Amino acid sequence: MAKKEKFYITTPLYYPSGKWHLGHSYTTVCCDAIARYKRLTGYDVFYLTGTDEHGQKIEERATLAGKTPKQFVDELVDDIKRLWALLDIKYDKFIRTTDDYHVKSVQDIFTKLYEQGDIYKATYKGKYCTPCESFWTPSQLVDGKCPDCGRDVIDAEEESYFFRLSKYKEPLKKLLTETDFLEPKSRVNEMVNNFLSDLNDLAVSRTSVKWGIPVPFDPKHSIYVWVDALSNYVNALGYNNGEENMDFWPADLHMVGKEIVRFHTIIWPAILMALGLPTPKKVYGHGWMLFGGDKMSKSKGNTADPFVLADRYGIDALRYYLLREIPFGSDGTYTDEAFLTRINADLVNDLGNLVKRTVSMANQYFGGTVGKPAAWKCDYTDMADALFAKVDKAMNKYSCSEALEEIFAFVSASNKYIDLTAPWALNKAGETAKLQEVIYNLLEGIRLIAGYLLPFIPNGAERIFKDIGIATPECLNGIKFGDTQCFKVGEGEVLYKRLDIKKELEELSAPIEEKPEEKKVEEKKEEKAEEVKKEISIDEFFNTQLKVAEVIACEKVEKADKLLKLTLKVGDETRTVVSGIAKSYTPEEMVGKQVVLVANLKPAKLRGIVSEGMVLCATDGDKVVLVSPERKVIPGSEVC
Repeated sequence: MAKKEKFYITTPLYYPSGKWHLGHSYTTVCCDAIARYKRLTGYDVFYLTGTDEHGQKIEERATLAGKTPKQFVDELVDDIKRLWALLDIKYDKFIRTTDDYHVKSVQDIFTKLYEQGDIYKATYKGKYCTPCESFWTPSQLVDGKCPDCGRDVIDAEEESYFFRLSKYKEPLKKLLTETDFLEPKSRVNEMVNNFLSDLNDLAVSRTSVKWGIPVPFDPKHSIYVWVDALSNYVNALGYNNGEENMDFWPADLHMVGKEIVRFHTIIWPAILMALGLPTPKKVYGHGWMLFGGDKMSKSKGNTADPFVLADRYGIDALRYYLLREIPFGSDGTYTDEAFLTRINADLVNDLGNLVKRTVSMANQYFGGTVGKPAAWKCDYTDMADALFAKVDKAMNKYSCSEALEEIFAFVSASNKYIDLTAPWALNKAGETAKLQEVIYNLLEGIRLIAGYLLPFIPNGAERIFKDIGIATPECLNGIKFGDTQCFKVGEGEVLYKRLDIKKELEELSAPIEEKPEEKKVEEKKEEKAEEVKKEISIDEFFNTQLKVAEVIACEKVEKADKLLKLTLKVGDETRTVVSGIAKSYTPEEMVGKQVVLVANLKPAKLRGIVSEGMVLCATDGDKVVLVSPERKVIPGSEVC
């Protein structure tokens, strides 16, 4: 038996700092479809995903949540694994940067690079973006702000270990400009012009961040994200730890969002060059999933919940939308209406109706058993035989959207074939031989469609195979139209139910109802006002983090007379807070005001909006009065 060719595919490591959203699902579902396709076409596949769990942001958020960093990330890792199971993601390994074997290998890598002179100690002076945890030179800033996130940077000075990134400038330029290492090609000029032209050595340790992997020979330093997170791709294969799967290296495909292309195409290959390891065969920087024109972001709150969508509409619907709607490499915009319309148009009208009609006719005209006719070739069968080459070409470019476009073009052609041949008329005219040819051709066409859909919507594809009485294939290679000798079809279930889009949109946008116990609390608020409050210690009081925030936008909350939705600037971050002050302040009055924010209050959902804190007020009769600083101060200042 011939040895299978290996194929190694990775998602980026996801950062568990908050709720998982549809953007995370997009990358992972794309990689899952590619991995499934490669397995179905004869490859030995290793599919890796995981989480990057160290760093300042996680340390801070864990503190706000009253947890240790490890407790904080453990809960989020459980959630993402549950989400991948829900979306039927078949990964081979899930790596965490807190895994013992990864920690050991990172320390070994750091030590090796230090001993051979590729890492040295110095003092960093320059610009630092706290949200991105990135150092920048002045020339790399865009309008004086972080080039990755657009936020303000601060002056920073810190003792660090540095990686001699500048040493690898020429081989990196050759890799980027003389090979197809990075796709799409539009990203290459960006890397060469914006980063390679001013390539400096890279800070790879921090003394101010404790939640990280200690430098083994200088433990007051934590190993910074680049050596830590990026080395996961080889550590997951056993690098420095048995090497059991290192024959999968170099990776065939690192799939990443366009915002982290720089790390994967400049920093990561330079580290590999220093280690004497081959660079990955390809990095693909896909576009963003947009929500209302902005990148989906936990910090901005503009996310769609994949748990809700998958539970309400099914795995097939969510996987299909993610894979079909966004042209690969480009940005795509999610809206509830586009999602629901795509389900009705493609899965219900085109695919579902094709299978239901064909199986029903096979039962009606042939009692469910349709043998291969003497004559069956026609333009439709030629189109079916040409389909695999089109799908294969798209998938070799890693374009799931293009592959699905080809498959559903054939689904449409199959529905058209029914209209052109009119089986009901053939039956009425007694043309049994021609009728058998048509129904057989349709069933064969559906068999090919289901096979090619296996990587994308495996659940629906398997249901189709069950409907037409054919076992699910383990390999797609060599499948030809006309291979089936006889079909024994099932009853023909409804694959996908039609959605009332107007009704679904109303329900998706409806505010989440308050729980009964929450309503009771609101109703009895006045009664409880006179209750004696529990005394707290001075230590408990100082656990409350109060900060000055500036209102940069404000609007009324729909169907809530008392609530205003405030957008607050708090240092270099933006927060959304829902406050019950609409009886005392108009949205116009609020913009520009400075307020005192309880910054470490656990987020809560009010009327469907996630509120990230609470503004302090005093009561004055029937009105409330905002607590504000005596004069304007820098937003984000501590209240002490």
